[in-house]
Amino acid sequence: MESIPEKLVLYDGDCGFCNRSVAFILRWEKKPDIHFAAIQSEFTERVFAEKGWEKPDLNTFYFIDNGNRYERSTAALKLLKHLKAPLSWLRFFTIVPRVFRDWCYNQVAKRRQRISSGFCAMPTPEQRARFIR
Repeated sequence: MESIPEKLVLYDGDCGFCNRSVAFILRWEKKPDIHFAAIQSEFTERVFAEKGWEKPDLNTFYFIDNGNRYERSTAALKLLKHLKAPLSWLRFFTIVPRVFRDWCYNQVAKRRQRISSGFCAMPTPEQRARFIR
């Protein structure tokens, strides 16, 4: 199996909102070292099986950083550390209790298909090399 990158974003590959999120990360990342894989991919399935993690949920955003898996709002907040300022400053939201952050996250996740549909990002060849199938 292909090794797990140090920084890995797992997203719903069939969701326009999620694809816009990936394009947003590509535009704002500090260094081009974040990799991406669709939750529906065989790679993601193998990673979760290898790690003994419960099957991934399509309604959940995952960020794996140095082998640690984060999900929902915590994943987004952990990812902010790897984005350029002023976005990286939003990490202060970690002071908000996770239960409230995840409630807000779940409200957006429920509506994500309606929020943004039909978006297809065209990454550069260099960016495309960081997408795992």
